[in-house]
Amino acid sequence: MNEWPEGWSDDGRGTRYGRGSAQPQPEGARVMRQVRHGQAGHGGYAGPGAPAAQYGGRVPRQQPSYVDGQGHGGGYGDDGGYDSGYNTGQVYGGSGAGGGGVRPRPNWGRRIKWTAITVAGALVVTAVGTYFWADSKLHRDVDLSTVIDRPATGEGTNYLIVGSDSRAGLSDEQKKKLHTGSAEGKRTDSMMILHVGDNGDTLISLPRDSDVVIPTYKGSASGKVYQGRGRHTKLNAAYAEDGPTLLVRTIEYNTGLHIDHYVEIGFAGFANIVDAVGGVEITIDKPFKDKYSGADFKAGKQKLNGEQALAFVRTRHAFAASDLQRTKNQQKFLSALAHQVATPSTVLNPFKLYPTMGAGLDSLIVDKDMSLWDLASMFWAMKGVSGGEGTSMNMPIAGNAPNGNLQWDMAKVKTLVNELKNDEKVTVSGN
Repeated sequence: MNEWPEGWSDDGRGTRYGRGSAQPQPEGARVMRQVRHGQAGHGGYAGPGAPAAQYGGRVPRQQPSYVDGQGHGGGYGDDGGYDSGYNTGQVYGGSGAGGGGVRPRPNWGRRIKWTAITVAGALVVTAVGTYFWADSKLHRDVDLSTVIDRPATGEGTNYLIVGSDSRAGLSDEQKKKLHTGSAEGKRTDSMMILHVGDNGDTLISLPRDSDVVIPTYKGSASGKVYQGRGRHTKLNAAYAEDGPTLLVRTIEYNTGLHIDHYVEIGFAGFANIVDAVGGVEITIDKPFKDKYSGADFKAGKQKLNGEQALAFVRTRHAFAASDLQRTKNQQKFLSALAHQVATPSTVLNPFKLYPTMGAGLDSLIVDKDMSLWDLASMFWAMKGVSGGEGTSMNMPIAGNAPNGNLQWDMAKVKTLVNELKNDEKVTVSGN
């Protein structure tokens, strides 16, 4: 008995795919029937024996055969064309004539990954570029290899930090504004030894009026050896006589401490750094004035600009302790400056960080072996001293020498130097 609806045929079932096929193969997408919805009811196929009314008044035509490659002309549409479902998107669940598939969700994990890689790459490029930019600005003009008869190196690293009164780069108007005068040549207004080690950092000021012996030394320009004759003079005179190398030679001879690195900054550079960082806050214990340096300060907490900062660290005539009080003020201010530079408002602000770095690096004179890593180590050690993580002191003084210079307490100096050489905690106190 033929159970197919009237008008349907099962001819060729044995060799066709699709409904009613005797073959076990799955029905292909291109031979799936597409039945149009009729006007009456829901339309569509209702099973064997369904009246023609269930098809909207139309009887579907025979399923075309694909055995002979023919059959493309038959179908179920009004125009007689076969609709496989690809045109309407129904095979993939599309809706409507223009239907399309479901859009894939964004892969946020992948986006985040590539964003992180891009940001990390940009940071690396910026860091490398900044390093080479900063390294190119250092003036490595001091050759410590020319210093003769040097003491043995010890544990830790010793920096000699010098503030010179160089007027290089200052206009006449700036010299007047900063109260520097117009003296020729260079002298040292401040000298400090910074020891960086594992048992605490130590900052030691060397008063410029310290009494020292000028030893035998090799001229920095001539290369000629000048014999020492036990000549006593002020420490800053050694710098005035033959610059940084004789100063290093004199300090090493009179202390027995090996100097690893040399750092020098002049008047203009110091003022520029302070201005670039936006000023430095400091608390002044007592008011003081000094016509020589231009200082005029009230007591209390205040922010100093470059001009005021230079006056603060240069003043000595306003104090009874003269140079000893000045060295204390210099240590106090330099520590405050290091702390200010390291604040997030400076480090994380490129519009402040780069001008500050540029002003500092442009004005520094260092030894030929100084690296940016060494310079950064020195900077962080000074910041640590300001935060109470180290020791800040003057070189121990015993009194005045017969020539009026400041005489070091050599017993304490010997103990201090031994502790620094062995990178031990400093037990000696200064003035």
